[in-house]
Amino acid sequence: MMFKKLNILDEKDKRLRQTSKEATFPLSKEEKKLIQSAIDELTYSQIEELAKKYDLRPGMGLAFPQLGINKRIIIIVHEVEPGVFDNYVMVNPKIISNSQEIIAAEAGEGCLSVNRDVEGHVPRYARVRVRGFDEDGNEIEVRAREELSIAFQHEIDHLNGILFYDRIDPKKPFFTEDEIRLI
Repeated sequence: MMFKKLNILDEKDKRLRQTSKEATFPLSKEEKKLIQSAIDELTYSQIEELAKKYDLRPGMGLAFPQLGINKRIIIIVHEVEPGVFDNYVMVNPKIISNSQEIIAAEAGEGCLSVNRDVEGHVPRYARVRVRGFDEDGNEIEVRAREELSIAFQHEIDHLNGILFYDRIDPKKPFFTEDEIRLI
């Protein structure tokens, strides 16, 4: 099988700032193919030798708006142990509950649409419950914590035209461990 890199929009593209529309079922063949391509690319991007071979930046999530498609579909490929991945495909996801606790990725967040380093901590809920649908239209619910919770919030933000650095406080870009739990 030939691997072909996805065409991911850059942050300057105005389409990334739109609010996405609800996806409708059944998903088209093209949409399902795109979901599989995104899973492949996200998986390869987290396996060092494949990332080098295909010149991929490491990423664990992608939202359809990043591919220029104004639909509420997100894909997350989470490495649970070296070389072992859990794939999450969620259509029309909604955060239905969240923890009070706030965390941030200590190294900051990155984004496949942002081709530069952005300094600062992005405050996120430590735990979220997300409800949506799988590719076949079945209702699903995911309880996510820590980095998976961050990934869900990051990708759902894309559906609402929000980029991660919009959430960094310009007056106080960094937190101490006393203020927020850094992971």
